[in-house]
Amino acid sequence: MKRRNLLIGGATALGGGLFGPLARSAAAQGMKTLRFVPQANLSSPDPIWTSATVAFIHGYMVYDLLYGLDEKLVPHPQMAQGHEESPDGLTFTITLRDALAWHDGAPVRAADCVASILRWSKRNPMGGTLIARTNELVALDDKRLQFRLKKRFSALTSVLGGEGCFIMPERVAKSDAFTQISEYVGSGPYRFLPTEWVAGASAAYARNDKYVPRAEPPSMWSGGKVAHFERVEWKIIPDPATAAAALQRGEVDWWENPLPDLLPTMLKQPAIRSEVLDPLGALGVMRFNHLNAPFNNLKLRQAFIPAIDQNEFVTAVYGDLAGKYGRHDAGFFTAGSPYASDAGLSVLRGKRDMALARKLVAESGYKGEEILLMSPSDQQNLQAMCQVAADLMKQMGLNVNYASMDWGTLIQRRTRKEPSSAGGWDMFITTWAGLSTASPGNSQPMRSNGTAGWFGWATSPRMEALREQWFDAPDLPAQQKIAADMQLLALEEVPFLPTGMFFTPTGHRTSITGLLKSGTALMYGVKPA
Repeated sequence: MKRRNLLIGGATALGGGLFGPLARSAAAQGMKTLRFVPQANLSSPDPIWTSATVAFIHGYMVYDLLYGLDEKLVPHPQMAQGHEESPDGLTFTITLRDALAWHDGAPVRAADCVASILRWSKRNPMGGTLIARTNELVALDDKRLQFRLKKRFSALTSVLGGEGCFIMPERVAKSDAFTQISEYVGSGPYRFLPTEWVAGASAAYARNDKYVPRAEPPSMWSGGKVAHFERVEWKIIPDPATAAAALQRGEVDWWENPLPDLLPTMLKQPAIRSEVLDPLGALGVMRFNHLNAPFNNLKLRQAFIPAIDQNEFVTAVYGDLAGKYGRHDAGFFTAGSPYASDAGLSVLRGKRDMALARKLVAESGYKGEEILLMSPSDQQNLQAMCQVAADLMKQMGLNVNYASMDWGTLIQRRTRKEPSSAGGWDMFITTWAGLSTASPGNSQPMRSNGTAGWFGWATSPRMEALREQWFDAPDLPAQQKIAADMQLLALEEVPFLPTGMFFTPTGHRTSITGLLKSGTALMYGVKPA
């Protein structure tokens, strides 16, 4: 609590302007520019290569989707004009709508879409399953692409519309999925300005005047994506007190993830509002590196189960507001989703037993090896959870190396498969948007497909077999039974551990309106009040 009090004091006591005396909010500029403080540094503008949320915010500005989910999670045509499905469900033909063009003026072609889907499928669990169940994906001509399926895949439009399948030019999309792209041409409502991108400091976007929005009202990732500002400027402000002061003074218009303890002070100003934009929240994930010692030891991972207390993680993030913005009864699927259940969770929700945890550590054969815990210094909520985790591990008798680094460095380092002594890592904590962990099909932390999977690289043929069964299940009750079995297996094999559910509010000035409900901050639709 002392840390929070210091931050609150800093927010109210800061003097001069963050960007100097000439800094002006969007309102003061006639609403031509929107200034936004994202949750973290944009270290990679490739939303296929990285799963970092900040890259997805960038992605929804610069790129477009063939289909998009609305806020009720219903898919709608976006770049697609529509589709035709054969009676047996094995041929699915998508036709592109007119007036689609890249930021460089070239027309969007079906070949671009095919290459983009194939690259995305190599990094996305649902995309990988779709392609595994596809005999052939081809461009019939410039306007039509066709899936020739091995078996019916009823979730096809939902997968294309809800899993970040951003469409890129063919020349870019042919890049290796495990290598970052270096050209950022899209067809979305805003153009990225790479010459103004300073990693760790700022990024800038200009309205794409050639973009033709759909006629429907915007709803999350679907509908008419209207860019109401000539420019959007991102300001990377790692210090929450500085960000709070900038919002209060009108130097920025929108702060994506304000520290909850600062909200009461900020909301005393009638010009500032706060709201939770994502009703599904985010699932906290304590992720282990399964490739190397010490967490390639199943017994050591299991030792965390009687020790971890979600209430401590949620309280570290939200303090006295934990009951309003957090839940400490999370399982392995998003709370409130059709696949969340209580199966086996008594071992996480019961009385914590540190003596048992230390006993399991001893039985695991752990010999005091150093455990490198990566903590992001510029993401206060994650940093707070990492501090709880470090203390937890010390109580368990583990030798913790608490390695503080900025988020950009962390997401680069977590790609490394070497042992921590050779530049790799052993553990990190993050959050996943609730939509992305809502089902057995799309949850990357639950995937157990080894080095082809998400960072941490868990391997379990049993888990992968259950996931495949889920896709073939005949109805929702059958799918729910499989999800419960997967949760029980996760408590046995421990691919990760949930640290709680988080419903982080956003903060913005009353000079802007039109913020859309979404697990990802969306710049389109936002307009002058």
